Amino acid sequence: MTKIVQSIGGWLRSLVGPKQPEFSPEETERLSTLFRERYHSFRVLLAANERALETMAAMEQAWADTRPYGMDFVVSTATSLSVRVYRMIQHLDALAPDTYAELFERLDQIRGELDAVIQPPTPIITAPLVLPLSAIGRDDSAVVGAKMANLGEIHNVLGLEVPAGFVITAAAYGRLLDHNDLRSEIRRLIQSVEIDRPDALFALSSQLQQLITAAEVPADVRDAVAGALAAVRAESDSKNGFAVRSSAFGEDTADTSFAGLYDSQLNIHQDNLLAAYVETAASKYTPQAMVYRRQHGLRDEDTEMAVGCMAMIDASVGGVAYTAEPQDATDRRIRISAAVGLPKTVVDGRFETDLFIVDRSSGTVVDRRIAAKTTAFVLRPGEGITRQEIPGEVAGRPALTDEKAVEIAGIALRLEDHFGVAQDVEWALTSDGRVVVLQARPLHQATVTAAAGAPIAGDPLLSGGVCVSPGIAGGPVSWVHSDREALKMPEGAVLVLDYPDPRWAALLDRAAAVVAEHGGIAGHLATVAREFGVPAIFGMGSLDVLRRGEEITVDADGVAIHPGLIPGLGDGRQRRNLMAGSPVREVLGRALVHIAPLTLLDPNAPEFRPASVRTLHDITRFCHEKAVAEMFSFGSEHSFPRFAAKQLHHNVPMQWWVLNLDDGFTGEVKGKYVHLNEISCGPMHALWDGMIAVPWDGPPALSGSGLASVLFEATRNPALATPFRKPYAQRNYFMVSKNFMNLQSRFGFHFSTVETLAGDRDSENYLLFSLKGGAADIERRAARAQFIADILADKGFAMKVIEDTVTARASALPQEIVLDLVKIVGYLLMHTRQLDMIMGDQRTIDHYRSKLEGDIAGLGAG
Repeated sequence: MTKIVQSIGGWLRSLVGPKQPEFSPEETERLSTLFRERYHSFRVLLAANERALETMAAMEQAWADTRPYGMDFVVSTATSLSVRVYRMIQHLDALAPDTYAELFERLDQIRGELDAVIQPPTPIITAPLVLPLSAIGRDDSAVVGAKMANLGEIHNVLGLEVPAGFVITAAAYGRLLDHNDLRSEIRRLIQSVEIDRPDALFALSSQLQQLITAAEVPADVRDAVAGALAAVRAESDSKNGFAVRSSAFGEDTADTSFAGLYDSQLNIHQDNLLAAYVETAASKYTPQAMVYRRQHGLRDEDTEMAVGCMAMIDASVGGVAYTAEPQDATDRRIRISAAVGLPKTVVDGRFETDLFIVDRSSGTVVDRRIAAKTTAFVLRPGEGITRQEIPGEVAGRPALTDEKAVEIAGIALRLEDHFGVAQDVEWALTSDGRVVVLQARPLHQATVTAAAGAPIAGDPLLSGGVCVSPGIAGGPVSWVHSDREALKMPEGAVLVLDYPDPRWAALLDRAAAVVAEHGGIAGHLATVAREFGVPAIFGMGSLDVLRRGEEITVDADGVAIHPGLIPGLGDGRQRRNLMAGSPVREVLGRALVHIAPLTLLDPNAPEFRPASVRTLHDITRFCHEKAVAEMFSFGSEHSFPRFAAKQLHHNVPMQWWVLNLDDGFTGEVKGKYVHLNEISCGPMHALWDGMIAVPWDGPPALSGSGLASVLFEATRNPALATPFRKPYAQRNYFMVSKNFMNLQSRFGFHFSTVETLAGDRDSENYLLFSLKGGAADIERRAARAQFIADILADKGFAMKVIEDTVTARASALPQEIVLDLVKIVGYLLMHTRQLDMIMGDQRTIDHYRSKLEGDIAGLGAG
C-alpha cells in the first residue's frame, strides 16, 4: 500500500511540476531589474544587427549596381559596419559576461584583414588644403568632415543662410602631421598606454595635445589660410572674429556624433586664427574624444581632423532645434531650446533655457516653457566671449516669439526632409531677425524603452528634473568637480555633477549613471549619454543630500534617485556599368570577402562557435543566435517564473513556447500556460493567422527519385533520424512584445527564424525570415530554397540563397504592410514543408507554385 501511495504521489507531482520557489519583494525587484537590463542589451543588439544587415545590403547592392561611388563610400560603410558589429559583441557580453569574449579577438583579426584592403597604412588625402564653404557639399565629407560638408550642402543646395567661411581640410591636417613627423610618435604613444585607467588616459591626452599645439604650421597651409581669410573678409562686412570649429571624420554622423567632445573656439581674431586652428586640431585627443572612439570601436586613423573657420554671428538669441523627441520615438513634434545670446548657453547644458514645442502638422506652437534665464554668453569686444547676467525684468521674457519659433521649426523640417532623418540643428538669430544655421546633424534618439518590471519600492531620496537618457542603474556616489576628482572616480559609480560639462564624457565608460543639478536634454553631455546608453537625469536641483561613497539607485525613466543599491543592476533601360573594372569597385569587392559571406549556418553544429567566425556577417549571425538563447535562459537560470517562457495552450500538435519581453501579454499570466487571446503581440497574431489560414494538405506525393533522395539522406545524415535533443530542436520559441516578435522554430527537418518589428515608425520596421534544412538531398533542398525566394521576391523582399538556406528581408515599411508580409511568411512556413522532396519534378513544382500564389492572394496580404 505504501508503494502505491508513493507512486500516486509521484505521478501527481509530475503533473503539477516542481514547486516554484518563493521570492522576497527585494529579490523579485532585483530579478525584475536584472531582466530589464538584459532586455535593454537585447534590444540594442537587435537594433545594431538590423543596421548592420542594412549596411551589408547597401555594400552588396553598390557592388552589383551601375551607379558610381567613391572610396569615401567604401571606407565609411565598412567603418560604420565595424562599429555596429562591435556594439553587438558588447551587448552580447553584457547578456553573458566573458562567455563569448573570443569574439572581440576575432573582430580585431577580421577588421585587420579588412583594413589591409580599404585603408592605406597612412591616411593620404589628395585635396586642396583649404576649401570655401561655397564649394563643398555632403559628398565632400571625406575631405572636410560631415559637419562642414553638411553646412556647405545646407547653403549651396537648400539656399539657407549659414555663416561665410572656409574649411581647413583633412589634407592640411595630414600636412601638419607629416611636416612635423608626428604620425609615428602619436601611434607609438597610443599603442604604449593602457587607457582603461583614468590617470593614464589623462596623461596620454596631455602628451598628444602638446605634440600638436607645439607643431609648426607648414608654409603652404599658412598661405592657403591667408588667402581664404582675405576672401571671407571681402565677402562679408562683419567686423567680428571667427568661430573655429572641429569637423573630424565621424563627427556629426548617423552613428557617431562626438557632440561637444572636440574644441570649438568662438570670436577668434584673424591674427590668432592659425593658433586656434592648431588647438582645435589637437582637441582630437581630448580624454572624452579618446574614450568615445574606444567605446565605438573606432581607430585613431578613422577620425582625421578638418576644421571649419566661419565668420562669427553676433546672435541676439541662439539655440538648438530637435525635429523629434529624443526619448519618445512616437513624439514627432519639434522641440526648440532657446536662450538669449549665443547658442553656447544651450549646448553647454549649464543654464536654464526656454523650450518651444511646435506641432509639425499644424505648424503651430502647442507648448512653451519659459525659464528664468539669468545668464547669457555674448561676444566680447575685440576677441572671445563673455558671460553676462540678464536683468531680472528681462529674465522671464520668452527668448523667441511664437512666429519665430515656427520659422525655426520650418527650417529644421526642411533639413530633416533633405537629409532623410530626424535632425539636431544649432541656429542663431541675428539682431535684424535672420535665422542662421550653424550646424545640423542626425538626431541621436534613445533606441530602447524600459522593459516591464516592478517599480522601485519606497520613497525616493530625490525626484524631478528631466530624463536625458533612459534606464536604471546604481552604484556609489562620486561627486566630480575637477580633474583631480575625476581621476578618483571608481568604475561603476554614479557620476554626480553640478553642471553637465561635455568634458565629463571621458567618464561615461566608467559610470553606472549620471545625475546633475543643472542642464537639460539639448546639452552635449546628454547626447553622448544617450549614445553610450548611460541612464542620466539632469536639472534635478540641489544634490547636496548625496554623500560621496553612498550607494544609490538612479531611475532615469522615473526621474528619481532611491537610497541603496539593487544587486544585479539593464527607368528600366540597360545602363552601361561605368563601375565595372574600376579600382574602387575592386576594393569594394575585396572588402566584401571579409564582410558578406555567411559560413555559420547551423546553430546546432559543433562549428557554431567564436573560433569559427570568418566574416562580419558570421559575427552578426552568432551574436543574434546567442542573444536569443540568453534571453530564453533567464527564467530557468534564476527559477523565476515571471520571466520564464509560457507554453502556448492551443489545439495544435506542436509545442510552442512564448517569452514575454515587455508588453507582449495583455496582462499578468500566471501558471505555465498562455492562451492566444492573452497575447497582445501584433506580429505573432499575424504569423499565426497566416499559419492557420489554409489547412495543410499533408506531405506531397513522392516520386520514386524523391523517395530515394529522402532515404539516402537519412542514411547519410543520422542527425535527421536519431532522437538526440539540441536547443530549439524539439520546441518552437516565440519572444514577444507588443510590436516585436522573434520565432525560433523547427518544422520537421526544417529550421526557421522569423523576426519582425512592426510599430508606428516606418523607418524602424523590419522583417527577417530564414529557413534551412529538409529531408531530401542538398540539391533538392537548395532548389526548394530558391523556390521560396522567387515567391517572396515577388512580394518585395530582398532575398539571399546560400545552399539550402533562404533568407528574406524587408524594412522601412508601414506597420500594416509589415504585418501583411508576416502573414505570408506564416503561410509559407506551414505549406513549404517537405516540398524539397518534389523538387525534381517540374510539373509538380509548377502545380505547387500556382497553388501557393493563389492561396497568398486569398490571404488579403501582399
